[in-house]
Amino acid sequence: MAYTGVNKSTEHFNTKLYTGTGSNGNAITGVGFQPDLIWIKDRVNAYSHRWYDVIRGVNSALSSDNNAGADQYASYGQLTSIDSDGFTVGQGSSSGAAMNDSGDGHISLNWKAGGTGSANTAGTINSTVSANTTSGFSIVTYTGNGSSGATIGHGLGVAPEVVLVKKYSSSDNWTMLHPNVEATKYMRLDTGDGDVNDNVFNNTRASNTVFTVDSDGQVNGNGNSFVAYCFKKKTGFFTTGEFTGNGSTNGTFLYCGFKPAFVIIKRKTATNDWFMFDNKTSTYNPTNAYLRANTSGSAGSYDWIDLVSNGIKIRNTSDGANDNNQTYLFFAWGQTLVGSNNVPCTAR
Repeated sequence: MAYTGVNKSTEHFNTKLYTGTGSNGNAITGVGFQPDLIWIKDRVNAYSHRWYDVIRGVNSALSSDNNAGADQYASYGQLTSIDSDGFTVGQGSSSGAAMNDSGDGHISLNWKAGGTGSANTAGTINSTVSANTTSGFSIVTYTGNGSSGATIGHGLGVAPEVVLVKKYSSSDNWTMLHPNVEATKYMRLDTGDGDVNDNVFNNTRASNTVFTVDSDGQVNGNGNSFVAYCFKKKTGFFTTGEFTGNGSTNGTFLYCGFKPAFVIIKRKTATNDWFMFDNKTSTYNPTNAYLRANTSGSAGSYDWIDLVSNGIKIRNTSDGANDNNQTYLFFAWGQTLVGSNNVPCTAR
């Protein structure tokens, strides 16, 4: 019996580690598909995160650690192409070396959507959508109209739980709608803030066809360009939720129903970083290598969590992931326990 329809998770999400060469034409292969969203971070130096997607293109980088618009690194020629099995990075210079600094270890997180995108007219604002309905992920771009209650089509056919929006034509915060955050509030990916009391999503959860935004400039400034990344929970592939810390090395167990490959943890109601963990840089438990999505800092090491065959075991006592009686959000992408191809997932 199948536990998921996502038979091979690495055909939809994959982490690829690589070493920078400092020279043009460093082709990164082995992703396993043509990535439609690419998130890259130099693990050695304090360079900003780089986010690229197939709709905005290779000259339109965003950084989750700041609120700048998408043209901030265009002159560096950092990402030169998106390829059938990965991507190619350029030589870069100064902060442009963030994706190919010679000898530095880099991590790339890669999602498959639906290619270059197509027109979507489901909302009151027309959008361009690249959707992967199998894995529950879509990339959406749209132009704001400044109207309260505007709706934007997301192309998934089912309601996504997580909608992450960034204005890319100019500076503004990253805003996130999350099922465990009140719809009158949101989270900011580019800061360590707890949940923000501001009704940017018009007190409305996403529907099967659209998500809703208020007139706020962060999500719907008139004439501004926006990108949204939408995620639907998928059995055996992606889940998100919340948990309460207990301040003990014998922390909460977070059942995912799959072996996590990439995890994010964020304290919900108070200031702290967005901590990132993966199964490629830490190949055994405890998973101690980490990055922070909201800062440009290099990788750190601390015994945070165990990644097991069906979830996450919290192993630290820090306020970043396990302060007693504090509430945390978690996000996990991973490997199917058993798909319809009957290939089992094993522990680490």
